[in-house]
Amino acid sequence: MGLFDKMFGRGAAEAQQQPNGEQRFNALKQKYQSVLNAADQQHVQFHNLHVQDDKLFIKGTAPSEEAKSKFWDQIKLVNPNADDITADISVDTSRAMGAAAGGGGGKGGETYDVKAGDNLSKISKQFYGDPNEYMRIFYANRDQLRDPDKIQVGQKLVIPPDDK
Repeated sequence: MGLFDKMFGRGAAEAQQQPNGEQRFNALKQKYQSVLNAADQQHVQFHNLHVQDDKLFIKGTAPSEEAKSKFWDQIKLVNPNADDITADISVDTSRAMGAAAGGGGGKGGETYDVKAGDNLSKISKQFYGDPNEYMRIFYANRDQLRDPDKIQVGQKLVIPPDDK
């Protein structure tokens, strides 16, 4: 399973229950795959990725203005009108060092020791009250995780603070 195979973030559960929500998400995800790839290459950390108001909704944090600009440039290449995508990308330069090292690290948070039976959704529910926030934990731990569906017992995960 890839990074962007499932909707996540606040609002994802509602989007999944909409008629044709999953189908619309898959169509938009396919259309904007190059944008998602560019975001990953630029270390843009997504907090939300789902369908909202029949558009692909992305909320995230870029490690620099340059990374944010490259993300937007890719959107304009795919669809100059950007009429079927909503992107809210902020810049947090304190993430730049962690992103360069492969992690999402940064501000505060706490650590969590992975136990048998855990998955990122379960941990997300415990810390944020919402299992769809799991990608926040994934991005904060990119230095040790390659796939959000593959965590190991005994791993120490950084849990970003719930700043929403």
